Amino acid sequence: MMKFRFRRQGNDPQREKIKQELFAFNKTVEHGFPHQPCALAFDPQLQLMAIGTKSGAIKIYGSPGVEFTGLHRDAAAVAQIHFLQGQVSLDIHVCVCYNVCDVVSSASRVTVLLLLSSCDLLCVGTEGGGIHFLDLPRLSLRDNQSLLLDQVMQSIPEDYRCGKSLGPVESLQEHPKQPGKILIGYSRGLVVLWDLSTRNAEHMFLGKQQLESLVWERSGSSFVSSHSDGGYSVWAVASGNTYTHQPVSSSIPYGPFPCKAINKILWRTIQSGCPVVLYSGGMPRASYGDRHCVTIQQDKQHVTLDFTSRVIDFFTVHTTDPEHDYDDPKALVVLLEEELVVIDLLTTGWPSVPPPYLAPLHSSAITTSCHLDNVPAKLWDRLAAAGNNQGAQPGSWPICGGKNLAPPPRQQELLLTGHEDGTVRFWNVSAVAMTPLYKLSTANVFHTDCDPNDDPLDPTNDPEALQEEEWPPFRKVGCFDPYSDDPRLGIQKISLCKYSCRLVVAGTAGQVIVLGLSDEWSDHTVDVSTVDLLQDREGFTWKGHDRLEPRASPAPFPPGFQPLVLVQALPPASVTSVMLHAEWNLVAFGTSHGFGLFDYHRRTAVLARCTLHPNDSLAMEGPLSRVKSLKKSLRQSFRRIRKSRVSGKKRPIPTPTSKIQEANAALADQEEVAPVQRRIEPRSADDSLSGVVRCLCFADTYLRDGTHHGPTLWAGTNSGSVYAYALEVPGVGTGRGRPGGEGSGCVEAVLGKEIQLMHRAPVVSVCVLDGRGKPLPEPYQASLDLATAPDMTNPHSVLIASEEQLKVFSLPKVGAKTKFKLTAHEGCRVRRVAMVTVCSTAQEDYSETSLVCLTNLGDLHLFNVPALRPQVRYDCIRKEDISGIASCVFTRNGQGENTHKHTTILLICMFPCVCVCVRRVLRFYLISPSEYQRFSLSAKVITEPLCTVELERPLETHIRLRQEGSGDTVAPSEDTPGQAPTPLEGYLQPPTYHPETRPSIAHKDLRHDTTQGAGANPDRKITSVTQPTQVTHPSQGRYESAPVSQ
Repeated sequence: MMKFRFRRQGNDPQREKIKQELFAFNKTVEHGFPHQPCALAFDPQLQLMAIGTKSGAIKIYGSPGVEFTGLHRDAAAVAQIHFLQGQVSLDIHVCVCYNVCDVVSSASRVTVLLLLSSCDLLCVGTEGGGIHFLDLPRLSLRDNQSLLLDQVMQSIPEDYRCGKSLGPVESLQEHPKQPGKILIGYSRGLVVLWDLSTRNAEHMFLGKQQLESLVWERSGSSFVSSHSDGGYSVWAVASGNTYTHQPVSSSIPYGPFPCKAINKILWRTIQSGCPVVLYSGGMPRASYGDRHCVTIQQDKQHVTLDFTSRVIDFFTVHTTDPEHDYDDPKALVVLLEEELVVIDLLTTGWPSVPPPYLAPLHSSAITTSCHLDNVPAKLWDRLAAAGNNQGAQPGSWPICGGKNLAPPPRQQELLLTGHEDGTVRFWNVSAVAMTPLYKLSTANVFHTDCDPNDDPLDPTNDPEALQEEEWPPFRKVGCFDPYSDDPRLGIQKISLCKYSCRLVVAGTAGQVIVLGLSDEWSDHTVDVSTVDLLQDREGFTWKGHDRLEPRASPAPFPPGFQPLVLVQALPPASVTSVMLHAEWNLVAFGTSHGFGLFDYHRRTAVLARCTLHPNDSLAMEGPLSRVKSLKKSLRQSFRRIRKSRVSGKKRPIPTPTSKIQEANAALADQEEVAPVQRRIEPRSADDSLSGVVRCLCFADTYLRDGTHHGPTLWAGTNSGSVYAYALEVPGVGTGRGRPGGEGSGCVEAVLGKEIQLMHRAPVVSVCVLDGRGKPLPEPYQASLDLATAPDMTNPHSVLIASEEQLKVFSLPKVGAKTKFKLTAHEGCRVRRVAMVTVCSTAQEDYSETSLVCLTNLGDLHLFNVPALRPQVRYDCIRKEDISGIASCVFTRNGQGENTHKHTTILLICMFPCVCVCVRRVLRFYLISPSEYQRFSLSAKVITEPLCTVELERPLETHIRLRQEGSGDTVAPSEDTPGQAPTPLEGYLQPPTYHPETRPSIAHKDLRHDTTQGAGANPDRKITSVTQPTQVTHPSQGRYESAPVSQ
């Protein structure tokens, strides 16, 4: 019978079916601002905006919740984007951006494109001065129709030629009243009004200054040209004379000193007053040549919008109806390198409009993040009210195309991001659009070089700045600010209790701030307490940065979260972990020197434990120190190599001195290393930074004996040590009770257990499981009947996750029960873990609690608990994205029930990569410094945009034109076999429709499943979560799609 003892069990078909009903990996939505944008377009009919990036991505936005995304498979930069008016068929105009150079082979480089309003002809200007004409949608070159430079030179007066070339084509503009005529601008300054029907130059404007851009006046009687000297000119288009030598008027707004070029200019007429002139650039070269500006002028009103990043492009939202005689612009939309800014042109003073999406998450570099689901309505309303008092009220968003069909969220979700400048930003992530809710600044708690009470974006607070900025009239616009007044202000850890409205933020200089929510202004002094983690240990000298100096005088604090007490850890090293238990009024924090416990209700330090090893010299230098010795680092590296060689030959077995070591030795003796396992060498005890506290955990469990449970604190370190302390909290007895403020006693902490893992691998997480093997609820959840009470009758256990293995111990004896050697089996190391509850798609009342592990290879492993049996594995993040994997963060598991399709959200942040697991098994991680990727591990919960866009042009016309096109413009299908795919490989191509008079395109119809779109960057791949299923509604011509799990 022994031969059956070690037989591997085969896959259970029933269990595999359950897994499919529970788990599924899907990437859905990207939040934040596109990384490295380089092109912009706007469709005034559909009211849609498109942004192209250097990685080949094209993102289309309408009203909040209306989003479309495509990605070029070759990761080529998007040069230009042009909408086919009234259509969302981006496959054509994207092909123009990428493949027009292949068609126009004679051109060295394409400089400008003009798509005529008829959408059947594309004009291509080149660097050589020639203009070529392509038929759409076939992108076929019209034979003998190209306008070469020699033809234009023959019509120029002899005195204007002077043997000089006209240069590249800089601008092409279609006549607003006569569609058959185009305005051609050459770099030298010549502007030609060309008639396409007669193929003749109707008028020539002999400019002498280098040309940058052109724009028509709405009536077509004049146009405006901008130039490299920082000026612009107005030209009259009069019939009769063939040549115009001088403009009607010229102006250099910021002269007379040399100015930079005006790169783009817009001229918009207004029925009630003078026209509005908008242009980028033109700043005085010597004084403000490094400024990124867009100027708005109307009669005597003059504002220079000053941005902190480069201007990519801009447009105005105005009336395009041919029956109207005026533009009447409503808003100015400016795409910058790091953010999107919208200016309201209808309101006096031209204020900025807060964006409902595309918010610059990286306005200051993201350093940490935290996610909360099921936010109580009272907390949400108070945060929203505090946020409304901070800045401009949300105005009417001018980009309002499409319809958001997603139902209102059934619960509110928050994403908190900590930043390098000491701010914490609260984001509304309840739906597809990620909008800012509230901003908290911690700089006013300390004395810094810049007074935090002065808004650096408000020049009225600086009298000297007012004198300097009288001309040009600068106005700081936008919130992107990559600079930090003091790097010590950076937020490293965040913990928020949504029931008690208590917030804890910890920073780079060892500061731990406890804050409470208030609805009124307050002027008060913040209490300061210090906790010395070294405990006067001799032989250690801190060589890093100094602590931040707290304010001794009262400081004003606006409504919102206001500081209650400041806990300063000494030495002032960066805080590596923090944990808040608002029900016990306790906050625990850890650094590279040890960990401390603080009672913020009584303002007393409870515990200070040093975890330093005598050889932890690097721990005394800090992250900002510049005195690290290269010689010392090399010496330590060679020592580790020699020790690993010696230990590889013969490693003595340590004598067990504790129950946990005896249990480890027993398991090691019983389990020989299998042939498929990798042998893991133990780490040296004197490795640098071995005292770093990696994780902290509060739990009400059995630690001293098996009959009395009580509050405990668990701390895990980089050297594989776990410290368990029994806490005496006044008002909390053997049963779970709420602490009473009338108690006069103080909190006490007594060391109960000290565990040392055999291989000394860093401890990533500690989680206490109740008698049913479920994680304990969050503070206040059980006492307020918001979650099922934990099982306190059966024995508890603790799950300790290190970088190399997962292990479950029984409590209170701390006996080893089961483990899984992840490094030995898979060859990877654990980076982040979380406990999640997954609901079944087949049975509403069935769910399972699982352990999710993110490894250094970027894959996700799911295990059941407490047995630790592997369930599924998914590739999530590229293993090369080290910073992304390292910054992944999971939220604690909530109730694990009431899962709704449109409320389970998984967010991904733009910080290197931040993964957040919400209780519906959702994640966030940063795919770029400014974007979060949202994905889900639940087969039941998928969140994605659900929206439609109504087309102005009959769709059957476009389909007919596509079918008449060449192979490069028609996607392969059953109806058109053998044709080559477009560059987007079906990402934004519309599916086959039954023609209707007025169709609409749904978001899911435009996103097809594909595996070739990622190119060299698989992490940016858009993975479809649905397949289009056609449902025809003859009355409205609307087509929707049904979800199909991938």
